[in-house]
Amino acid sequence: MTAVRIGIIIGSTRPGRVGDQVARWVLEHASARSDAEFELVDLADFALPHLDEAVPPSMGQYAQAHTRAWAEKVDSFDGYIFVTPEYNHSTSGALKNALDFVYREWNDKAAGLVSYGSVGGTRAAEHLRLILGELQVADVRQQVSFSLMTDFEQYTNFTPAAYHQGMLATQLDQLVPWTTALKGVREARTELDRAA
Repeated sequence: MTAVRIGIIIGSTRPGRVGDQVARWVLEHASARSDAEFELVDLADFALPHLDEAVPPSMGQYAQAHTRAWAEKVDSFDGYIFVTPEYNHSTSGALKNALDFVYREWNDKAAGLVSYGSVGGTRAAEHLRLILGELQVADVRQQVSFSLMTDFEQYTNFTPAAYHQGMLATQLDQLVPWTTALKGVREARTELDRAA
């Protein structure tokens, strides 16, 4: 069986963001594994406008070129790690918008959550779990949370405490098997669809 592909999604497009530093740290440590392939996905590279599709995403009838490009990228992964900031006790508007753009491409996949903020971004991660549930994405229990007060010098330079590596390792130990199992679910569903 080929290794599952997991996208590490930078959930902020804000100028001066620190999420890209966090995501690169995740990629560095995750890439040491041999049971999955990891790729960094920057929402800023897709320049998604505020949701501009007339037909609900669950219908899969994407009219806009930017939606089709985003759908293709999302669909190329078996699972995800969402790196989310906490803005006003929730995830970023950019990440919520990106999640809302497509539907089937998210279904029956697994996700891990890495958050950052004044209280570790934990409220953003909890909101994100609700959104992922509606998109039929199974999120693993282990979360990695970074405090702007202790894991960043002057709130901008990412200097995580060493114990976070263990938390990420645990998350990946949960995420990779779930991602692999759900790949089997999607393959079985495709076979059923073909037979129908």
